[in-house]
Amino acid sequence: MTTNKVILGVLAAAAAGTIIGLLFAPEEGNDTRKKIKKKTNSLASDLIDALEKSKAKVTDTAENLAEEGKEYKDTAINKAGEYKEAAKEDINKF
Repeated sequence: MTTNKVILGVLAAAAAGTIIGLLFAPEEGNDTRKKIKKKTNSLASDLIDALEKSKAKVTDTAENLAEEGKEYKDTAINKAGEYKEAAKEDINKF
């Protein structure tokens, strides 16, 4: 399971537990709604932070893979050039 799925699962479970707990709490409706709103905003903020971190990781990984791909391409082009020159030399020997 990926880290993102774990984070989202924990946040969803925490939100559900909080909302259920507040709904059954022996407080006035207005106070309960304020608590739900405050907790929901807090959880939404945590979720946004987690998503931003995930986005940054994905971006870094994509950039690293692109750079690695360029390096492999350059290596392949150089090797192809070397093999081409070696083949020309072999042909010229005959």
